[in-house]
Amino acid sequence: MSDPNTVPKVEIYTKWGCPYCSRAKALLDQKGVAYEEYDVTMGGPKKAEMMERAPNHFTVPSIFIDNMHVGGSDDLAALNAQGKLDMMLGK
Repeated sequence: MSDPNTVPKVEIYTKWGCPYCSRAKALLDQKGVAYEEYDVTMGGPKKAEMMERAPNHFTVPSIFIDNMHVGGSDDLAALNAQGKLDMMLGK
């Protein structure tokens, strides 16, 4: 069982101007969740890292909660609709 006082680490890989990235960040902001954002607009080491962490996920956003890949914006919204996101975020 996880420690209720532990805040999960949330990471999101994004690209500039991506509406799905904005939607995912807005949901996390609405939940009051702090997250680490990595801009992969120009590729580079963070893009390579994203591809290594989630080899079958080719689009942004690419979202991780406590190092577990949860998918993209639609996946995050689905977790929220199912009531599972709050549990994952320790809410």
